[in-house]
Amino acid sequence: MSLATVAELRSTLGVGTLYPDATLQEVCDAADAVLLPMLWANNEYAYSQSNVGTTGTLYFKDNVLETYYLGQTVTVSNAGVYFDGVRTITGLSNYSISMATTHLVSRGHSPINPYATVTAESYIDFTLDAAVQNAGLMIAVEIWQARTATLSGSNLADFQPSPYRMSAQLLAKVRGLISHALSPNSMVG
Repeated sequence: MSLATVAELRSTLGVGTLYPDATLQEVCDAADAVLLPMLWANNEYAYSQSNVGTTGTLYFKDNVLETYYLGQTVTVSNAGVYFDGVRTITGLSNYSISMATTHLVSRGHSPINPYATVTAESYIDFTLDAAVQNAGLMIAVEIWQARTATLSGSNLADFQPSPYRMSAQLLAKVRGLISHALSPNSMVG
């Protein structure tokens, strides 16, 4: 479920039934894609993979021995069709986890670019956090405005109009709302 729902976005924009739900859902999904990586999540990033028979292994730069446990169910994404999906950890070492895959061909290490995401059970539902929901809605509105009224622009620091709304200021506009949920891993630069 999106942080901002189609009904909320439709009501906020005041567009009634002018646009189909699918069009508004794309905007809600884009807002999620911008906001969710900035928030705390129970995930790690795998940089490489290998396969021996039907056992696949994902490799990490950080020690994951105390992060995961044998028998744990994780969701793997961006690791390719043989790894992606819900998997059960069958092997564990300091810097790798192993799981059953559907790939029958053995192969050595191959890099994953961009890194694969391995997500364990989450203990927070951001769709229930009003501040995060409002931030998602605000971002969705900005995305919608950039799509439909591109020349309405925002003002730069020198008060000159800018036709580009999707700048670095997009997250700065909502950072106060999401400060309690920001992940330290997202605060680089």
